[in-house]
Amino acid sequence: MTFLHNIGLYILMLQKMFHKPTKWKVMKELILKDTEDTVINSLGIISFVSFFIGGVITIQLALSTTGSFYPDYLVGYATRETIILEFAPTIISIIMAGKVGSFITSSIGSMRVTEQIDALEVMGINSINYLVFPKVIALLLYPFLISIAMFLGILGGMVACVYGGYSTMNAFIEGIQTDFTPFHMTYAFIKSFVFAFILATVPSFHGYYMKGGALEVGKASTKSFIWTSVSIVVFNFLITQMLLG
Repeated sequence: MTFLHNIGLYILMLQKMFHKPTKWKVMKELILKDTEDTVINSLGIISFVSFFIGGVITIQLALSTTGSFYPDYLVGYATRETIILEFAPTIISIIMAGKVGSFITSSIGSMRVTEQIDALEVMGINSINYLVFPKVIALLLYPFLISIAMFLGILGGMVACVYGGYSTMNAFIEGIQTDFTPFHMTYAFIKSFVFAFILATVPSFHGYYMKGGALEVGKASTKSFIWTSVSIVVFNFLITQMLLG
């Protein structure tokens, strides 16, 4: 019953998000601030993780495909497919659920605890539009982060493959170019947009509707990470089944 109640509240929040929009002059500043907090400040961790995880993926693939029966370019091909189809859009999004999701929940939750949200309502401001809508717009740039994750993941894979002695650079590049399907990029970016919406709204929901004091802010952040990750995994399955199944 509680789960269904939360689903109803979540849908209600999405509806209220578009009512009584905040003045554009104020909204523009909020969008720029949220873009910096959620997208630009995530470049470092995404770049670091993507490069080294790309290397790990390539090493594991190289070790499992060693033998005379496998062509030299197979490692590059498998690395490209793994990173574009699953690692960059999905695994990075789960990592972002911990970083960005927890930040969104704690920031909105702190405003709830200190009654700043109540103050916004008293002033006649639609607090949901004021707090949630800028985050949704800011995370429209999320596919840009996924593009960087794809590039650095494949680059890290190439570095690990070549300097680890598993294959040559020419063979790895040949594998990257072999049987490339452009729709796989479309599929990855569709997932990225859906995950961006989840990253913006699910943590906001847990922060906005939390109850209690400062201790509950931490609990709400933990719950937010769990439900954001679960939502990403479920929608990953559904989108994959619809687009690739």
